[in-house]
Amino acid sequence: MDDLRDALARLDARLENLERRVSALEGRPQPAIPSAREAALPGLATPATQAAVLPQTENVFSVAGKAMLGIAGAYVLRAIAESGSFPKLAVVVLALAYAAMWLVWSARAPAHAPITRVAFAATAALILVPMLGELTLRFQVLPAFVTAGLLSAFVLGAFVLAWRGNLASVVWVTAGAAALTALALMILSRDLAPYIVALLVMATSSEFAAVADRWPSLRFLVSPAIDLAVLILVYIHSLPESSRPGYVAVSTPVLLALPLLLFLIYGASISYRTAILRRRMTVFEIAQAAVAFLLASLGWLWFAPGAGRAALGAFCWLLSAACYAAAITRFDRTAAQRNYQVYAAWAVGLALAGSFLVLPPVPRVLFLSVASITAMLAGVRVGRLTLEFHGLVYLTAAAFTSSLLVYAARALAGTFPTAPGWIVWLVAVCALLCYAAGGRFPADQWNQRLLRLLSAVLAVCAVATFLVSGLVWLVAIGMTLGASHVAVIRTLITCALALALAFSGSRWHRLELVWTAYGTLAFVTAKLLFEDLPHSHSGAIAVSIFLYAIALIAVPRLARTAR
Repeated sequence: MDDLRDALARLDARLENLERRVSALEGRPQPAIPSAREAALPGLATPATQAAVLPQTENVFSVAGKAMLGIAGAYVLRAIAESGSFPKLAVVVLALAYAAMWLVWSARAPAHAPITRVAFAATAALILVPMLGELTLRFQVLPAFVTAGLLSAFVLGAFVLAWRGNLASVVWVTAGAAALTALALMILSRDLAPYIVALLVMATSSEFAAVADRWPSLRFLVSPAIDLAVLILVYIHSLPESSRPGYVAVSTPVLLALPLLLFLIYGASISYRTAILRRRMTVFEIAQAAVAFLLASLGWLWFAPGAGRAALGAFCWLLSAACYAAAITRFDRTAAQRNYQVYAAWAVGLALAGSFLVLPPVPRVLFLSVASITAMLAGVRVGRLTLEFHGLVYLTAAAFTSSLLVYAARALAGTFPTAPGWIVWLVAVCALLCYAAGGRFPADQWNQRLLRLLSAVLAVCAVATFLVSGLVWLVAIGMTLGASHVAVIRTLITCALALALAFSGSRWHRLELVWTAYGTLAFVTAKLLFEDLPHSHSGAIAVSIFLYAIALIAVPRLARTAR
C-alpha cells in the first residue's frame, strides 16, 4: 500500500511538471490547481486544508458531558451539606461561587459556540435554583430576603457579563430561571414582599436594557411575572386576615409602595423611549402601562387611608397634564401618530378618573363642563381635532353626572319628569357652546364630520328636552295635562325641530344638521309606534300623525340643497 501511494505521488509530480512546461511554452499563467493527489486522496491533505474544508462545529455530546459534570458537582455540594461535616453557611458560599463560575464560563464561551454558552448558563441556573429552594424551604438556612437578594444578584451578574458581548442567550436563561424561581418561592413560602422586590429589580434591568436597545424581547418574559406577583400581593392582602393564614404580614406602606414602584418603573421607561427618544410605542408598552397603572390604582384604593383616594385622583390629574403636554409638544400628528393618539387617550382617561376620585357630583359637573369648552376652543385654536373629541368626551361625562341624559330620556319619552335643577341647565348650555365652538372646524374628512354630528346630537337633544319641558309647563298653567296631551306636545316639538334642522342645514350647508333632522324623524316614528298608538286617544293620535306627515314631506325638500 505504501508503494502504491509513493507511485501515485511520483506520477502526480510528473504531471504537474509537464503542465508547467506546456503553460510556459504557450505563454499562459500557471493555474493554481490543487494536486490530483490532494483531490483524490483526502486522507493525504494537510491539517490546514482539512480546517478549510471541514466546518468547525460544536461537539454536542462534549458540551452535554461538561454540563453534566457541573450538575454532578452540585450534587456533591448537596451531599456535603446533608452530611453536616461542614457548616452549611460555608457550603452555601462555595455553591454560590460554583454557580458563578459556570455563569462566567458561559459568558466567555467562543462566539462560534452558542450551544456551549446556553448549556453553561443553564448549568449555572440548575446549580443555583434548587440550592436556593432547599436552603430556603427545607433547611431554612436562608431567610426570604437573602434568597431574593441572591436571585437579584444572579440576574444582575448575568446582565453585566453579557452586556459587552450582547449575549442574549445568557440573559434569557438566567432571567427566566430567576423569575420563575422567585414566583415559585413566593407562593410556597408565603412571604411575598422580598420576591416581588427581586422581580422589580429584574424588571428595572430589562427596561434599562430595552432603553439601550438590548434584548427588548426580554420584557415579554419579565413583565408577566412581576404583574402576576403584584396581583397576587394585592389580592391576598385585600382578603380578611382570617382568610390568609400562614402569609407573612406586610405593612401598609409596603403594600402601597410595591404596586406604585411597578408603575413608576414601566412608566418612566416607556415615557423615556417614546417622548425623549421618539421611539414608536409598541402594543406591549400600551398594554403594560395600562396593567401597571391598574394594579397601582387598586393598591391605593384598597390599602390607602382616607386621603388615599384623593391622593390617587390628584396623581391622575398630574399624569393627565403630563400626557397632554407630551402629546402636543413632543409628537407630530403624522410621523408619530400612534404615540400622539395613545398619550392623548391616556390624558383624557386620567382627567376623568381624577375628577371622579376627587370631586363630589356638583363640582365634578362644573369641572367637566369647563373642561369640555376649554378642550373645544383649544382644539380649534391649535388645529387638533383630537382635543375637540376630548371636549365631546368631557361634555358626555358632564351630561351623565348631572343626569341630563336621564332627564332628556324621560322628557322625550315615558313618564314626564319634574323640573330639573340648575346644573342640568348649565350642561345643556355647555352642549350648545361646544357645538358652536366645534362647528368652526372644517368638515372635509370623515372624522371631522363625525365630530360635528356627535356635537349636534348632544346639542339638539338638550334643545328638544327643554323645548318640550317649557311647553308642557306653559300649557299646564291653563289646563290639566294627561298622557295624550304630553304625547302631542312631544310630537309637535320634535317635528318642528326636524324642520328647523333641515332648513338650517340647507341654508348654511351644515350636513350634520340634516343628518340629525332625519334622526329626529326616526325618533318620531318610534315614538308614534310605542307611545302614541298604544296609550293615546284617537284625536291625539290624529294630530300626531298629521304633524308627522307634514315633517315627512317637508324635511327631504328642505334638505336637498345641503345634500
